[in-house]
Amino acid sequence: MLIFIFKRLGFMALTMLLVSAILFALLETGLTGDVATRVLGPYVSLEQRTIWRQQHGYDRPVTVRYAEWVGHFLQANFGESTRFKTPVAKVLWPRLWNTAILGFWVFILMVPLSIVLGVLAGMREGSMMDRTISVISIITTSVPEFASTVLLSFIFVFSLKWLPGTSGMTSGFDWQQLVLPVMVLLLYYFGYVARMTRASMAEVMTTDYIRTAILKGIPYRDVILKHALRNALIATFTVIMLQINFLLYGVIVVEFFFGYKGFGALLLEA
Repeated sequence: MLIFIFKRLGFMALTMLLVSAILFALLETGLTGDVATRVLGPYVSLEQRTIWRQQHGYDRPVTVRYAEWVGHFLQANFGESTRFKTPVAKVLWPRLWNTAILGFWVFILMVPLSIVLGVLAGMREGSMMDRTISVISIITTSVPEFASTVLLSFIFVFSLKWLPGTSGMTSGFDWQQLVLPVMVLLLYYFGYVARMTRASMAEVMTTDYIRTAILKGIPYRDVILKHALRNALIATFTVIMLQINFLLYGVIVVEFFFGYKGFGALLLEA
């Protein structure tokens, strides 16, 4: 087991090292154009570009600059932003925190909602409740974020006028400005988790030990909560953890549409 873990860690470290080398080559060695020209603009003189390269150490060997670049990255020193004219860390960390807030509320609402609906659907496979929940889950998952943002904005912003149309938080934290972004992400992701929970629950309900427990006269509630649910949630929580990666795609669309200053919008700007 330990050998397997060390192998996985070594492979991960090697992959990260390879990716960092490719990224450094693209950004710092002129493969995508002269670095000084990208920073100073295309209209500066050759002398000015030469002076800038000397001031920022671009006349040193590539290996030395790469080692220094990796060292700065490990220390969370990402250098100066050429667009915002400020250290990258001052821009990056607040944006990550804003996206963490958005993701936190999405998961707080998505996890219990999807589990409850998935369990209710899987308890009685083929029932009216199962079909209703399955149809709702499929419909919400089939509508992409860029479509649901427009639809929900039309309903709650322009028609009912209940919620603000932007989430810039210019006047400080406002929970109303979080409602629409959270709602869009919740509608898209809860259906997938609910269907996976439903499939896992339906499979568990057909096993022999569940049938035996029911035939022995154990209360149906205890069969569900103490026996079936425990095994059904193993696959569900695996799927939930995988949603953290997929959530980033939806965050980019939602944050840009609602003007939310998060990491997703920053990726698009970058």
